[in-house]
Amino acid sequence: MDPLYPAPITPTADQAVEASKSAVSWAAIFAGTAVAISISLALLTLGSGLGFASLTPSPRSASSPAGLAAMAAVWVIVVQWLSAASGGYVTGRLRTRWVGTHTHEVFFRDTAHGFVTWAVATAIVALFVASAASSLLAGGIHAATSVASGAAQGAASNVQIGSIAPYDVDTLFRTTSGDANSRSNNSPSADGRGEATRILANGLSTGGVSDTDRTYLASLIAARTGISQADAKTRVDDVVARVRGNAEAARKAAARTSLLTALAMMIGAFVACVAAALGGHERDQHP
Repeated sequence: MDPLYPAPITPTADQAVEASKSAVSWAAIFAGTAVAISISLALLTLGSGLGFASLTPSPRSASSPAGLAAMAAVWVIVVQWLSAASGGYVTGRLRTRWVGTHTHEVFFRDTAHGFVTWAVATAIVALFVASAASSLLAGGIHAATSVASGAAQGAASNVQIGSIAPYDVDTLFRTTSGDANSRSNNSPSADGRGEATRILANGLSTGGVSDTDRTYLASLIAARTGISQADAKTRVDDVVARVRGNAEAARKAAARTSLLTALAMMIGAFVACVAAALGGHERDQHP
């Protein structure tokens, strides 16, 4: 016999033979994914109807924005856990029974099926969310173009720009006297509110209003309202601090929401794995 080409080794009866069928039950995974997504949509719709998933307080609502954000975060966590548990359990109960497989391997496969179910459902939901966000962005760009066109035609605009509310700009131009000229001269093009809004928006996007812009705003306000330069400078500083505080609060709220969402997703993955293992155990107990 040629030593370079040894005879093939014939497996004995006690040696393991590779299975010809994959251990992944994709039919069960897709079924669990459908269940998880459907339950998520149903619970999110229910939460919206009950006011749990709303981040915008109504004029009659007594709850603070922070309280509403916390309520929405808790509801998102509940939705994630319930949908993951349901999808994972359905996957475990519907998967193909593995005959002659060690119990440890069966447990691993069940948990892996639950994790894959959670991953597929999360990916599909993320695609829908990205599509909806793109639609909203396109609508926002169209709305901004319409507003800019209206402003070019001389229409007064009350649209909020970023974190700058029209009220914040209006406080810069409150007159101390009640003369008729100051009350009649209230158009944005005449009293400089549009220019002040753009200065504040630029300062918000660049990280702060420069001293030159502050001085210019104070001079503009003093000339339009009749107050002293020092009082106008105080108004500018107050509004800049308020706008910066609102932007910082919005940033912190977005960061907290992202952290809570990530935590809910990780725990949802764990819940899906445990539920799939439980469903698979029940499936093997009742063949």
